Amino acid sequence: MPERDPNPFEHGTTRRTVLRAAGLAALAGGGIGVLGACSADGEVAAPAATSAAPSASAASSSAPSSAAPSASASSSAAAPAGASIATADVPVGSGVILKDAKYVVTQPTEGEFKAFSSICTHMGCPVAEVQGETIMCKCHGSQFSIKDGSVVKAPATKPLAEATATVSGDNVVVEA
Repeated sequence: MPERDPNPFEHGTTRRTVLRAAGLAALAGGGIGVLGACSADGEVAAPAATSAAPSASAASSSAPSSAAPSASASSSAAAPAGASIATADVPVGSGVILKDAKYVVTQPTEGEFKAFSSICTHMGCPVAEVQGETIMCKCHGSQFSIKDGSVVKAPATKPLAEATATVSGDNVVVEA
């Protein structure tokens, strides 16, 4: 019978050790981003803001939050950072799903842009499409208004989480 190694940990890190450490880190709070998306009463949290243009967000991430441009800011102010889409790509009276950023950008009336989470408040499925003035979730049939994210058809009972939509030049920029 082979002799048993008295200290198996002297031979380096094993896959099991790495997985165990990752699990402990998640339980200790390191996995809060993964676990924090759902709440106890079934609500789904709004997605974190992501950038469709990494170079723009990297340049503006070092600026303090108080330096964010206001509606009356001069043209020399930094552009808002976040997911974006060309204003021309958002149809009037409808909307577009930014799948990578997990937002829906709508234009209920010409020049008025809205943004909502693309995660259905019923069971957390991503919404599938925008048909006219309705945002559709194909998982269980929930429907939401492009005007305010309100529920048009159950089973969802809560509106889509609203995000900030800002027109910057020829783009709509979405920020959580």
